[in-house]
Amino acid sequence: MPQITSRQNPRVKAAAALKNRKARDASGLAIVYGPRETLRALAAGADLVEAFLCRDLFCGAEATDAAEALRASGVLLHETTPEVFERLAYGDRLDGVVSVVRPVPRTLEALSLGDRPLIAVVEGVEKPGNLGAILRSADGAGLDAVVLADPVIDLFGPNVIRASVGAVFKPNIAVGGAAEVIAWVRGLGLPLYATRPDATQDYTAADFSSGGVIVLGAEATGLSDAWRGEGVNAIALPMNGIADSLNLSATAAVLFYEALRQRG
Repeated sequence: MPQITSRQNPRVKAAAALKNRKARDASGLAIVYGPRETLRALAAGADLVEAFLCRDLFCGAEATDAAEALRASGVLLHETTPEVFERLAYGDRLDGVVSVVRPVPRTLEALSLGDRPLIAVVEGVEKPGNLGAILRSADGAGLDAVVLADPVIDLFGPNVIRASVGAVFKPNIAVGGAAEVIAWVRGLGLPLYATRPDATQDYTAADFSSGGVIVLGAEATGLSDAWRGEGVNAIALPMNGIADSLNLSATAAVLFYEALRQRG
């Protein structure tokens, strides 16, 4: 195929613009950096629009595997020079593979839940790295679904995709307004466990064996008062030093794997 040699190529410019949320919101597209993330997007059935390859920057078999998988999928491919690829790259992601994806809207109604489902709700998350790490931990621990209530950040921002190592493309993730999410969760009839630094119940006392909902709040403000009241069990992790809480993604990982341990 012809190689793109100009940094002013219209397709290159349009893809590079997706680094900014305004362009992502306007186009309905997102940009994916790296062969691993691209392979996982393909495996999850994501709608890839096009991809840019720079074979001079390929390092290891993963990039070659991604290029072959993209070609087999029929995605529109563009070969670039290293100089052109630098315009597309994000941070230090000069590993030769960038793809453009059209994310599917994630609704609560589209979630498919099995028996005894374990669900995480994350309210008002503010940091892309934390959200990506939570999605990665949820994937590793086998959660049935992750629901974002009133997220401040873009689910398909580059840092979320990167920190999740592509787990963001799984179909078991939904986004909704806080009131909508609360109503949906209460309608499931599952035990609710809200993480709060001032809770008196230790997280190990929570019973996840028959399913449940783990609710986590924003880094700066914690959970809103909507997650208080009847049927909501407040839990906390023990803190034996001067800090009063763990990083949000660390808290999530501890709880997810405690639930996995209980569920066998």
